[in-house]
Amino acid sequence: MLLKSCCIYGIGVFSILILILGISLVLSDVFPHFIQSVVKTEVVLKNGTETFEAWEDPPAPIYMQFYFFNVTNPLEVLEGDRPAVMEIGPYTYREYRPMEQVAFQDNGTKVTAVNTKTYIFQRNMSRGPESDLIRTVNIPAMTVMEQVKNSPLEARVVSDYMKSTGEGLFSTHTVGELLWGYEDNLLKALKLLKPELDDVFGLFYKSNASNDGTYVFFTGQQNYKDFARVATWRDESSLNWWTSDECNMINGTNGASFHPIITKNEALYMFSSDLCRSLYALYEDDVTVRGIPGYRFVPPSEVFANRTVNPANAGFCVPAGNCLGSGLLNVSACKQGAPIIMSSPHFYQADDKFVQDVFGMEPKKEQHQTAIDINPITGIILQAAKRLQINVYVEKISTFSQTGNVRTVVFPVVYLNESVVIDEASAKKLQAIVTAKNVVENIPFMLIGLGILFGGIFMFLMCRQKVPESSAAERQPLLSS
Repeated sequence: MLLKSCCIYGIGVFSILILILGISLVLSDVFPHFIQSVVKTEVVLKNGTETFEAWEDPPAPIYMQFYFFNVTNPLEVLEGDRPAVMEIGPYTYREYRPMEQVAFQDNGTKVTAVNTKTYIFQRNMSRGPESDLIRTVNIPAMTVMEQVKNSPLEARVVSDYMKSTGEGLFSTHTVGELLWGYEDNLLKALKLLKPELDDVFGLFYKSNASNDGTYVFFTGQQNYKDFARVATWRDESSLNWWTSDECNMINGTNGASFHPIITKNEALYMFSSDLCRSLYALYEDDVTVRGIPGYRFVPPSEVFANRTVNPANAGFCVPAGNCLGSGLLNVSACKQGAPIIMSSPHFYQADDKFVQDVFGMEPKKEQHQTAIDINPITGIILQAAKRLQINVYVEKISTFSQTGNVRTVVFPVVYLNESVVIDEASAKKLQAIVTAKNVVENIPFMLIGLGILFGGIFMFLMCRQKVPESSAAERQPLLSS
């Protein structure tokens, strides 16, 4: 009987200890911190690791889609009417972007590399062939006219040449030519006077099978938040195109990788050589991609807001004080003087004026927003879509009859959608990590459950051991009288 009582009380003590242990682990947050410390240690750019291999040669397929804006009323535009455009696309390319010339330095705390990008046309994922014709703004001509407009002699020479060759404000070229380059007659003529000029023009000329310069990245060895962060680009730690130190800062990663243990209240910084600047994204919503939980981060409207809305953007006004409206970025300073203005597709999040200036603009968040879905534990990108629009600043130039009576307008040329979704093999590996995390994090609650279960068993046995007095009396033998 004594042994039985000891066993029962032992169960009771055991249940209490398990319950206390489980509650203590929940309150102390030991297990999540343990998981985070493991991830912080493992997610480092170190030769021979899966993290490094995925960074060096991303396994998920990346696609670049181009959507052109075909001008449908060129004669009316020259007479002063509102431009009308029709979106034509997509023209899709598979993008390969391995890191090359990789070399570690500073005891493994930094790594240098170039990010070579190659584009292969995907006819089955495209509206038509690369030979499709597009009528758009004659960007080489517009660039030259803007550059010589204040020099009467040069302007006259250029204007006369354009008249003799029939060049005007608009031109028609194939998709392939507009993207990757074609020999331009005006540029070819100018090259005779200025040999340093290139006589080939293309929106992404020299960008195929090429790179945007040498990067030095932090590996994350010293601080997990530095994982893949850009230390220098083209041997510089800051830019020189903008008019303030803040705007010239190189912040964050190159957008292809992010540090692990991401929280909802932090800003994710990225440097984009396409935009010639750094930007940031903020948490918007929880998402699930291929069964894996993630956080969606998007650049807020303040990133491209006018200086009256966001004073920090005053440095992006070039020349100083020459500011465009919200949603636009003048990148002519880093595009060899070409009057290129960047925005979101269809002027999404830009001032409504720019949407109304061009017939055919229909901004939609779902189609035109840049968004990045990230697994918060590992920092791995689950899916992403970088969406940018290339526009040209068009105005009437009195010394050039080719501009007619055209309105001053930010003219859309093409927008791109660079997208990626995690591949199945990587998703399975990440799913295993997520599952293990969930199991480990639930151990404290499992202990609490076991404590409650054994506590219930203890109470049940205690009740069984306690025998009612009346029942005990009934079991006593009857005494003979």
